[in-house]
Amino acid sequence: MSNSPYGTYEPQETLDAPGGYGLAPGPYPGDTYRPGFESMETLPAWQVPETAVPQQPAPVPRSGGRAEARRAARRKRRPERPESLGRLLPQALVVAVLAGGTTAFVAADKAVELSVDGKSRTLHTFAGDVSDLLADEGLTVGPHDIVAPAPGAALASGDEVAVRYGRPVHLTLDGERRKVWTTAGTVAGALRQLGVRAEGAYVSTSRSRRIARDGLALDVRTERSVTVMADGRETTVRTNAATVREVVDEAGVQLHGEDTTSVPQDSFPRDGQTVTVMRIKGSTEVRDEPIAFEVERSDDPTLFRGTEVVERAGQQGTRRVTYSLRTVNGVRQKPRRVRTEVVREPRSQVVKVGTKPLPSSVAGTDSLNWNGLAQCESGGSPSATDATGTYGGLYQFDVQTWHSLGGGGRPQDASASEQTYRAKKLYVQRGTGPWPHCGGRLHG
Repeated sequence: MSNSPYGTYEPQETLDAPGGYGLAPGPYPGDTYRPGFESMETLPAWQVPETAVPQQPAPVPRSGGRAEARRAARRKRRPERPESLGRLLPQALVVAVLAGGTTAFVAADKAVELSVDGKSRTLHTFAGDVSDLLADEGLTVGPHDIVAPAPGAALASGDEVAVRYGRPVHLTLDGERRKVWTTAGTVAGALRQLGVRAEGAYVSTSRSRRIARDGLALDVRTERSVTVMADGRETTVRTNAATVREVVDEAGVQLHGEDTTSVPQDSFPRDGQTVTVMRIKGSTEVRDEPIAFEVERSDDPTLFRGTEVVERAGQQGTRRVTYSLRTVNGVRQKPRRVRTEVVREPRSQVVKVGTKPLPSSVAGTDSLNWNGLAQCESGGSPSATDATGTYGGLYQFDVQTWHSLGGGGRPQDASASEQTYRAKKLYVQRGTGPWPHCGGRLHG
């Protein structure tokens, strides 16, 4: 009896039953099959393949027969096993190297959480730093984008990388327009990021609205304090209005007719600003105003030099002017001309100017004391006039007498020589009579 765990092995010498699994030893005409164990028995030990060596203990057969022959063959093959181990050693080294490479491959693989604009996912990567990771994922960042950790930072398994893309916002804040950038995903987040005081403010779109990568236009009006003064009363309102007119309406002040405000009504109201309402009452007034005539002068060789004769008197024209009259908060303003029309055209005055030389003397008068007469009549001043304005010049001519002597205009406007010449003519005609008080000086 054997102690093998596989039980008692009874070798079958022959299988006599027809259709058995084997045949008795010996040649069998026409049959090419040979049992494997028979072949191995007949082979020399050095020809037996290594795979024929049992990997587990075989059941111990009874002594004798072919079983014993097989055991003898195995004993003969045992000295050759070191040679087979020598051949297996390089194969074991290859397996070890491959195993080490696999370990390094596994160590280079990292599990990283990548968040792009708030959307996270876990991925495996062989990237050594953040820049490599972004490149592997096809993510391009610009100067307005945020990456944390920064590009170039080393990566380890379990790290978290966040990418926030910048978005352009065309912001109109309290009437001032500018372009800003934000990495916030919503309008409310952008307002916080930009430091805009949103409490009580007007925002042109929903604060929960998401901001797309191409940005958006945003109008924000913060709450301001504005004072409105009207009709002697002062009202301060908290407002996010876009125009001064809206603030006036919120203050409960009505504008009528030509009423206006101290600042343009379509201007943006500033925090702390005071707006005064001006009550305006207006009317119009029409006035007729004169238009001065022009003087046309022409030379006349028949008249003595210094003599002017009005050939045609000038005539003033008339223009009709419409003025706008206004009172602002009860104070009358300077009239403003709004319309002008000419009612009558002026007519120019035509004057003849003498060019004929004056005679140097008048017969029988050159020896008289004309200087003494002039000093007595006018104090020797050619432009002197009396208190009534009737008489003028060196010799105090009245206008009618002056004209009768051939003088033009007023005597006090003529030259001293012309006045003396005409005084001599008057003396020839009437003696010293025209100068009752001073005529005696002519002979003194």
